[in-house]
Amino acid sequence: MKRKLFLSFFLVFTLLLSACSSDNAGTGEGGGSGKLDIFSWWTGAGEEDGLKALIALFEEKYPDVPIENAAVAGGAGTNAKAVLASRMQGDDPPATFQVHGGAELNDGWVAAGKMETLNDLYESEGWNDKFPESLIEMVSKDGNIYSVPVNIHRGNVLWYNKKVLDENGLQAPKTFDEFFQVADALKEKGITPLALGDKEPWTATHLFETVLLGTLGTEDYQKLFAGELTWDDAKVKEAAETFKRMLEYVNEDHSSRNWQDASQLVGNGEAAMNVMGDWAKGYFANDLKLAVNEDFGYVAAPGTDGQFMVITDTFGLPKGLSNADDVKKFLGVLGSVEGQDAFNPLKGSIPARIDADISKYDQYGKDTIEDFKSAELAPSLAHGSAAPEGFVTKVNQAINIFVTQGNVDDFVNSLK
Repeated sequence: MKRKLFLSFFLVFTLLLSACSSDNAGTGEGGGSGKLDIFSWWTGAGEEDGLKALIALFEEKYPDVPIENAAVAGGAGTNAKAVLASRMQGDDPPATFQVHGGAELNDGWVAAGKMETLNDLYESEGWNDKFPESLIEMVSKDGNIYSVPVNIHRGNVLWYNKKVLDENGLQAPKTFDEFFQVADALKEKGITPLALGDKEPWTATHLFETVLLGTLGTEDYQKLFAGELTWDDAKVKEAAETFKRMLEYVNEDHSSRNWQDASQLVGNGEAAMNVMGDWAKGYFANDLKLAVNEDFGYVAAPGTDGQFMVITDTFGLPKGLSNADDVKKFLGVLGSVEGQDAFNPLKGSIPARIDADISKYDQYGKDTIEDFKSAELAPSLAHGSAAPEGFVTKVNQAINIFVTQGNVDDFVNSLK
């Protein structure tokens, strides 16, 4: 009887060990036989389609390497970043994860010593002259490269419903004066001029940063983050006043909506315009089935013509993985022409590579690819390129209070 009990216990114990070994697969502890868990926050329209296309391409090229879409829902990665921080601090990194190039990457995970260099991958793949130099700088620190850009997003875009503007004899505004003229004309007709969904506060920060760029210009905007211009400068206060005035034209239920909801208001003609990054184009085209330059149009956000608010999604190699070679295979696909052209037309972004197949992109994509070549580039505050995560969190909090209370002096002082 005792022998049977011992054998039963031994069998259960063995099964538990086996299960634990399986659960750890794909992490720093699990070994190269585990799945590649691709960690991101791409669960919405367009972005999810692009990620699935990228994973399908990898599976086609490497059918023997198991891969998993480990996306965590939440606009701009609010939830995903919290989960990621817990995993990274617990020495349980995903195989690779989405991170914005710039401060979010370099002042965050690279400075914390959590990332491997990718100089050898860039060399073996011949990438050093295939990505713009300015983009490689955004994923580099102290002369070493730490991640691979999969795309370039433009943050400073004003989207508009063509039918709404055409029926009211209005043109898409390119300056702040034009914006307020158009907004007043729409408001008189009972049409919501500007859609906003700031249930997650980053969307209001996104709107504010475009106003800041349009007011200061690229040079002074960058000086803010270099410490060469103070946050209580007269131009910052002017931007805050303009931002406050713009908020008078948004939908009343903005605080209960997310960015997709706000975009949907424009797509459905319930609102005329919204300011959002070009992931909104992926939403318009893929979810709402709207046609570029037929149902919706686009211009640079007011005051920012000739300027390009850069947001780049990148993926790197965390330290401590035993399946690093498989991760590099995925990064190789992600950084290839084929990978970028599978992903970006669905996502709404443009390729990070300079040699992508332009014929695969719609008119918005073609226009943006051309604009990127000549525009003045500015890093995004709302999306972690211009400043570290801690600062961005505090800005989101300050803007959330400002949207509610509207006190310009308090807002500017809190930014300082």
